[in-house]
Amino acid sequence: MGDEDKGQYMGGVKLLEGDEVFGVAHLFASFNDTFVHVTDLSGRETLVRVTGGMKVKADRDESSPYAAMLAAQDVAARCKELGLTALHIKVRGTGGNKSRSPGPGAQSALRALARNGMKIGRIEDVTPIPSDSTRRKSGRRGRRL
Repeated sequence: MGDEDKGQYMGGVKLLEGDEVFGVAHLFASFNDTFVHVTDLSGRETLVRVTGGMKVKADRDESSPYAAMLAAQDVAARCKELGLTALHIKVRGTGGNKSRSPGPGAQSALRALARNGMKIGRIEDVTPIPSDSTRRKSGRRGRRL
């Protein structure tokens, strides 16, 4: 009973030195904007959310890698304030009957998180892929170039 605790408490869980505190970073990268949204492990509570559109003035730059990098830097700084040291990443493209590839900001946002001192756990692609979709935009003979 005379033991001194050499840890701190985070969310009701006692942490020892060297333990990682994980969150989940949801990266949604479309061709119009990039969202960097960090939640707790259950995904219920939002800890911080920054978009590319919050970082740049011009509408055409919202989805750019530069805007995504600035957003991810803000998120990493706020995560450190909250005590998170590591993140699991869930990358999402637009999906559905639209493009399945993530937008241009996804890779730069992920790199910015790693460079700003966040440890990366698992990286998962959660782009919604339809088993049988609604009809895709464009006519019967497709888009003619």
